[in-house]
Amino acid sequence: MKKTITAHCLTFEPFIESPEIARRVEEMGRQIGEEYKGQRPLFLCVLNGAFVFAADLLRACDLECELAFVRLASYEGTGSSGNVKTVLGLDIPIKGRPVIVVEDIVDSGRTLHHFMAYLQEMEPASIALAALLHKPEAMQFPVKIDYLGFEIPGKFVIGYGLDYNGLGRNLKHIYQLTT
Repeated sequence: MKKTITAHCLTFEPFIESPEIARRVEEMGRQIGEEYKGQRPLFLCVLNGAFVFAADLLRACDLECELAFVRLASYEGTGSSGNVKTVLGLDIPIKGRPVIVVEDIVDSGRTLHHFMAYLQEMEPASIALAALLHKPEAMQFPVKIDYLGFEIPGKFVIGYGLDYNGLGRNLKHIYQLTT
């Protein structure tokens, strides 16, 4: 693992290594597979950040499932803009289906708070949230995380699908912004 990396002139240091991420995602996948046995949940991946996590999580679930994508936007640079925009919407019916939303990171909770309420209006059988990362100290909106990879401090992170203005998604480890 590189000691530090640079993205758009910002320096990031190692935070969570790939083997640790893989172990935790595998555990989450086994748990979901057991809890949804006999059902066919729809995994709803929030793009762009959650695509790497969603791919690994689905492979770790031993069950029949489907995958769809939505794209929500609220970040500008290293912080939330405060506005949630749906850039790519859900294009399949979810009424009566178990839905598992797959998100890369929950910090303020604003995006998911609004999105989960929107999904609830579509009358799914159930809605669960699988998040790779959570910043509890940044939480401003109530969001229940059913499957959580890691709780982290409030520093900005990149890697494993997370980016800084487009850079860093391809990193296999997670790095945090240096102070």
